[in-house]
Amino acid sequence: MRAEASPKSGLALWGGGFRPFFLAAALYASVLVPGWVAIWLAVVPAPAWLWPSAWHAHEMLFGVVAAAIAGFLTTSVPVWTSTRALAGAPLAALFAIWLAGRVAMVFAGRVSAGFVAAIDLAFLPALALVLARALVPARQPRNLGFLPVLAALWLCNAAVHAQALGFAWPASQALRLAVDLVVVLIVVIGGRITPAFTRNALAREGVDAPVRSRPWLDRAAIAAAVALAVADLLAPRTRVSGVVAGIAAVALAGRMLRLADAPHGPRSAALVAACGARVGRGRLRAGRRLRPRGCAALAGRASRALRGRDGSDAARGHDAVALGHTGRALVLPRGAVICYVLVHLGALLRVTATAMPASPPALLVAAGVSWAGAFALYAALYAPILCAPRVDGRPG
Repeated sequence: MRAEASPKSGLALWGGGFRPFFLAAALYASVLVPGWVAIWLAVVPAPAWLWPSAWHAHEMLFGVVAAAIAGFLTTSVPVWTSTRALAGAPLAALFAIWLAGRVAMVFAGRVSAGFVAAIDLAFLPALALVLARALVPARQPRNLGFLPVLAALWLCNAAVHAQALGFAWPASQALRLAVDLVVVLIVVIGGRITPAFTRNALAREGVDAPVRSRPWLDRAAIAAAVALAVADLLAPRTRVSGVVAGIAAVALAGRMLRLADAPHGPRSAALVAACGARVGRGRLRAGRRLRPRGCAALAGRASRALRGRDGSDAARGHDAVALGHTGRALVLPRGAVICYVLVHLGALLRVTATAMPASPPALLVAAGVSWAGAFALYAALYAPILCAPRVDGRPG
C-alpha cells in the first residue's frame, strides 16, 4: 500500500487514516462519557439541543464510532483495492471536517441549529467520496456495500438534525436505526478481520489450528443484520423485530463456531486482540437474544444497554491495525489487556444498572468511568505508536 506522506517528514500522524482517527476516537470517548455522567448527575448543565440523551447518543454514534469507522475504512480500502492511501494534507482535511463537527456539537443549542447541522453533516459524505474514488473503479461488489451503509448513516444523522431544526422527524428512531447500521458494519468488518488476525496470531505462536471459513454463513449473518435494521425501522420493539433478532443471533453464533478449533486460552498477548473481538461479538449476540418479543420488558432494557455499549466494538480492531500498519509485531503493549477488562466491565455494570428496577446511581457512574477509562488507557498506550513513524521505515 502506498501513502502520500513520508514517515521522515515529521508528520507521521498523517501517514494513514488509522492514526488520527483511532487516536481521536479514543480521546473523545474518554471525555465524552464522563461528561455525559456529569450531565446525568446535574453537575454540569445539559446541552440545549433536542434532549440530553439524544445529544449523548448522537455523539457516541456520529463522533466516536464514526471516527473509528473512518480510521478503519481509510486504511483497509486502499489495501483491498491496491490504490493509494489517503495521507498528508488530504487526510488532515478530512480529519478537520470530523473535528469541526464535534466542536459544532459542543456548542449545539447555543448557536444556530442550521449551522451545527451543516458542519456536522459534512463528514460522512466527505468520507464516502474518499472511499468511492477507490472502490468504484475497482468494481468490487463486496466492498461497494460500505457506501450505501454510509449513506444510510448520513440520512439518520440528517433526520436527527431535522428534528433539532423543528421538523417532525423521529430523531429517536433515527438513532436506533443508526445503531443497527453500525451493527451491520461490525458484522461485516468483524467477519473479515477476526478470523484473519486469529489465524495470523496462532501461526506466530506455532499453533496449527484451522480457522474454518463458511462464506454462506458469513452472508447469512450479514443478511440477518440488515434484516434486523429493516425490522427495527418498520416494526420496532415488536414480535417481528424480536423474531428477526433471534434469527440474527443464531446466524452470528453459527459463524463464530468457525473459531471453535482455536485455543480457548490465549497463549500470548498477541492473541488477546482476537479474543477481545470474539467476546465483543458475544455480547452483541447476547443482546440480540435478549431483544423484546412484545412482552419481555426486562429483556428489552438489557438488550438496549448491551447494544449501546457495543459502539466500542466498531473500534475493536484498533490494536491489530495500529500495530500491524506501523510495522510492529502483533504483541500488545504492556497493560493493554486492561483496556479489554475495563470495557467489558463497563458493559456488565451498565447492563446490571439497566436491568435493575431501582439501580443505585453509583452503578451507572462506575460503568461510565470503567468504559471511559478503557479508552483513556488506549490513548495513553497507543499515542506514541500512532504519532511515530513506522519502525520498518516504510511510509504509512
